[in-house]
Amino acid sequence: MINEQFIPEAVVLANGEYPTAPLPLKILKEAKFVICCDGAANEYIAQGHIPDIIIGDGDSLSSANKERFFSIIHHISDQETNDQTKAVYFLKEKGFHKIAILGATGKREDHTLGNISLLIDYMRSDLEVRTITDYGVFIPAQHTQTFTSQPGQQVSILNFSAKNLKGEGLVYPLSDFTNWWQGTLNEALTNEFTIHCSGDYLVFLAYQI
Repeated sequence: MINEQFIPEAVVLANGEYPTAPLPLKILKEAKFVICCDGAANEYIAQGHIPDIIIGDGDSLSSANKERFFSIIHHISDQETNDQTKAVYFLKEKGFHKIAILGATGKREDHTLGNISLLIDYMRSDLEVRTITDYGVFIPAQHTQTFTSQPGQQVSILNFSAKNLKGEGLVYPLSDFTNWWQGTLNEALTNEFTIHCSGDYLVFLAYQI
């Protein structure tokens, strides 16, 4: 059972749109350890907070913050990964397992798609990572899983490598989707639903309004 009561051990604040919805703001406020991806630190600091670590190549961090917070900046120039991934694996090396990613969407759509797709890589590295946006939560999953939900909650399933996809407790049937849009705009019927399959996929649970 995958429960929506996800309590992260650490938070990665990416350099997309700064969170505004109650849930991501609550997670950010209560976080015990926060890594800011490069320029994300600018807004986080402007909001009156101090990150535990700033990570990246420093290309979008303000000059003032570079000087003020030089002692917590970790310069990683590796261009084979993005700053979000650098932050996630930095946390893994420090022993963190449950990680929430905030600010990963908005601004550039290509970055948004890349950040979301990387959740599958993190799951394959034995990490429990979720991307929490102003509109819902992205959960990476493998094989048959049951998810807690609310009746009428909007659900999308994005297929990566799953085969024999079937749903239980959803309005619309599932199949082996070949394009992401095909699994969008489904709906939970009860307080839980099950996805039966073998392979990897993402579930997006929209907040109930």
